[in-house]
Amino acid sequence: MKSGALVLAAMLGALAASGFTPYALWPLTLAAAAGFLWLLDRAVTGRRAFGFGWWFGVGHFVLSFNWIATAFTYQAAMPPALGWLAVVGVAALMALYPALSAWGAWRLGRTLASRALWFAALWMLTEWLRGYLLSGFAWNPLGAIWLALPPIASAAAYVGAIGLSGLVWVIAGALAQLPRWRPLLLPALLLAAIAATVFLRAPLAAPTAIHLALIQPNIGQGRRDADPNANFAHYIALSKQAFADGAKIVIWPEGALQFTLEEDQSVRDYLASLIPPGGTLMFGGDHIERDATGEAVGARNSLFALDAQGVILGRYDKAHLVPLGEYLPFRPLMTPLGLARIVPGTLDFWDGPGPRTLHLPGLPPMGVQICYEIIFPAQVIDAADRPAWLLTISNDAWFGADGPPQHFAQARLRAIEEGLPVVRATPTGISGIIDARGGVVAALPHLTEGVVEGVLPAPLPATPFARLGHLTTLLFGLLLVALAIIDARRKPMFII
Repeated sequence: MKSGALVLAAMLGALAASGFTPYALWPLTLAAAAGFLWLLDRAVTGRRAFGFGWWFGVGHFVLSFNWIATAFTYQAAMPPALGWLAVVGVAALMALYPALSAWGAWRLGRTLASRALWFAALWMLTEWLRGYLLSGFAWNPLGAIWLALPPIASAAAYVGAIGLSGLVWVIAGALAQLPRWRPLLLPALLLAAIAATVFLRAPLAAPTAIHLALIQPNIGQGRRDADPNANFAHYIALSKQAFADGAKIVIWPEGALQFTLEEDQSVRDYLASLIPPGGTLMFGGDHIERDATGEAVGARNSLFALDAQGVILGRYDKAHLVPLGEYLPFRPLMTPLGLARIVPGTLDFWDGPGPRTLHLPGLPPMGVQICYEIIFPAQVIDAADRPAWLLTISNDAWFGADGPPQHFAQARLRAIEEGLPVVRATPTGISGIIDARGGVVAALPHLTEGVVEGVLPAPLPATPFARLGHLTTLLFGLLLVALAIIDARRKPMFII
């Protein structure tokens, strides 16, 4: 029976992950979360509670992170089977967060109601820690399931995506106590408050007149590595048509230019010749760092903005790099063990200075995030120089079938949190234009070739989350803690 309960916890964790895209089975997430809280309340020791939380986390993260395995099939330095070992290893490590939440909730709570509230607050805390410790891996906050219900997802503007995760557990806690009706009052009040904010909010402003074109050539990772010249020609053909259709800005994905723009004048001149007067071509490529002798000593994963005169109007260098992807941690130790970077090449990438706003001629101020930088709440813009929109470029060809829609979903969460439109370009999808409330204005599906055309949406005034960041999430968490303490003292509150 003991081992059976642990297996059940793992199965509930996997079921809870079915609420993420592309499955979007959010009712199953709520049912699984409720089942887990019921199981946790029946733990007889803190060690048992910790075990329930860990196994729940393993099941949850193995399904949530399964796309990592695909990345290992595109390199030759390590066996592809190592990809699934990496999935399980990362899941086992990340599962420590729900394990600690479960142990803390079991120790601090005295009833199912109080333990559910403590668990909601502690899950939020550990989800925040997951985005910072060990370089951070904030992929798939549980609150992402609410994107299927936009009125609820809109609460991210107030409490962030992590606050939405807490809401999942508040509702699950009420469901775990059915058929009692009193526990339903708390989620009902929270949902009523969310509904009030939706009803009272101002309408979106009219979009700008800036015509965008996002190039999605559907070049998979294997094809990308095989023939850079053919890839370049493919981007050129699609871009010529986009500019001919009247686009002011044409955007290519991360790493689309496989030549060094700053060191290859012929490529730079040719690209400039494609751009009409007043137009801009933006694309991902490498910037090479050299020492005083001219020797290449490092690289940066960058976005470039180029005008019709061949002038580089601006460059953004990715700041949040992927361990084992863009650099090999502890290289002197790891290399003898046969470990290597997943991304081809011998130069490690160097990190940039962090979020900053680019001011380009004829365009609203622009923030930039490259690849998985966009998954980190409260870390995507320069708050001292607030942009009017966010551009995120990525190479989701690494990410299997589940990764790209999950990555796109997290870009939508950042739009809601910051009150900014997000424009997203990837080689294989999902590329799209997202308005300042997280609505999808235009998009191309995964594994589809084409061009996403549209106008740049307008921003909203800075949201409470944009102004205060995780402080709003903290206040929500403290509210849940206060209610848990009240319940533990058995006062006649609506949560008992």
